[in-house]
Amino acid sequence: MSTAVAANPKVVAVPWKPKVNPWLIAFVVSLAAFMEVLDTSIANVALPHIAGSLGATSDESTWVLTSYLVSNAIVLPLTGWLVSLVGRKRFFILCISLFTVSSLLCGIAPTLVILLLARVIQGIGGGGMQPLAQAILADTFPPEKRGLAFSVYAITAIVAPAIGPTLGGWITDNYTWRWIFLLNLPVGLIALFLVYRFVEDPPFLKRTTLKEGRIDYWGFGLLAVGVAALQIVLDKGQEDDWFGSNFIVTLTVIAVVSLVALVVWELSIKNPILDIRLFGHFNFATSSLMMLMVGGISFSTTVLMPQFLQSLMGYTAESAGIVLSAAAIILLIELPLVGRLTAKIQARYLMAFGWGLLTLAMFFSTRRIDLDISFSSATWLRIAQYVPMGFIFIPVTMVAYLGLPQEKSNSIAGLINFVRNIGASVGTSAVTTVLARRAQVHQVMLANYTSLSVPEFKASAGALASQLSRAGSGQAQISAYARLYQSMKDQASALSYIDTFWLLGIATGIMFVLSFFLKKNNTKAKVQTLAH
Repeated sequence: MSTAVAANPKVVAVPWKPKVNPWLIAFVVSLAAFMEVLDTSIANVALPHIAGSLGATSDESTWVLTSYLVSNAIVLPLTGWLVSLVGRKRFFILCISLFTVSSLLCGIAPTLVILLLARVIQGIGGGGMQPLAQAILADTFPPEKRGLAFSVYAITAIVAPAIGPTLGGWITDNYTWRWIFLLNLPVGLIALFLVYRFVEDPPFLKRTTLKEGRIDYWGFGLLAVGVAALQIVLDKGQEDDWFGSNFIVTLTVIAVVSLVALVVWELSIKNPILDIRLFGHFNFATSSLMMLMVGGISFSTTVLMPQFLQSLMGYTAESAGIVLSAAAIILLIELPLVGRLTAKIQARYLMAFGWGLLTLAMFFSTRRIDLDISFSSATWLRIAQYVPMGFIFIPVTMVAYLGLPQEKSNSIAGLINFVRNIGASVGTSAVTTVLARRAQVHQVMLANYTSLSVPEFKASAGALASQLSRAGSGQAQISAYARLYQSMKDQASALSYIDTFWLLGIATGIMFVLSFFLKKNNTKAKVQTLAH
């Protein structure tokens, strides 16, 4: 910056522009990010096939997901610091290379141990791709066009997880689970070439010169241990009965102690590995909370709907996937429109609109979820639950950057994506726990009406036993009681889904109110002033 510019606050900086069309860069970086986000959900439905192929148990196969999530979560918040060491373009190329090579190793893995090691490497490479794509878009496009640019990134963040299970199920059923990983090879190679050819680092990105003692070893260690322990707790908590398991209790203590110590340590040193001070900005802190909720709501409903349809309605994985994919297709059309609206309407109003719609959708779900729901009704219900995400994700991402220096874009992107991924883990763990606990409560309540001392139940059991007897069923009375008991369990489960959607509705309602406390963004800004 020149002395004249520094002396005159009214002078504006000439914004940096990339040498190639910004939309080409948007496509390139989003392609890489889409590949990575898709991989977080595409392997879920293939776990039984992986376990059978590699001679592993069902519990052991779940570490295919956990190993990836843990390594991915550790790298995400470190993105800003790692970029300052090696440069953003170099780090992006390194991440794509690691992800692509490890995908090959996953696809040819002969044993579960090798597959898990490859998944850890894949998570390390994938962890940097989401925030780097977002940061590159934030720097490539001027503020008035960021909303439209982030609509492209939103496709990777909220559409890819929705179609992942469907695509993964189709590949596994028609080919083999190994192609889930091997398909990343051509995409990764194409993305690698395009990033090398078209992406460039802006001049305001400053590289850090490492000196003796400059690396924050304590910060890195506390972050790795704390985040890894937290991710395992969230992923395995319900499976191991939460605090009824010594393993979960131990990891929870480790996570809490490590993360609290991390915050204290990072705030006390001059060159922290994690820029926690960003949370001191109200807009960034609020955006992070909302992005946590976005991750939680989007992933939890992605778990809830197919689980309900498959476990209680008898849908196949493919049919349940079609229900999810319909919403994803509409979202693809919606996102560019929302991106354009961000240049005309306050981001906080768009967010409020999205949270309001989502709140109504959650409460509407409590009225529509039952054991008689049709395929079309389930599809429209899923659309109502997912389409509002476009009005939330893009403005929240924009607001996170407001009032912060442009050179902080990498750290902002890393932390925002980190809290979204943690939100996804928290949301998934929360809904599975609520479902299990509330199903038990409802089963106990319904048991009061399914006793032989209840005349209505006794009459129903007798009538059903008579029908089964006339149909030639042996032990008709026992079969009648078994069917009525199963029906009672299904009703209890359906009621637990209703309870879960009530809780999600309350959470989204709180976010609706919080939207109005955010600072205004200037929708008419054409240049970036030297506010920093």
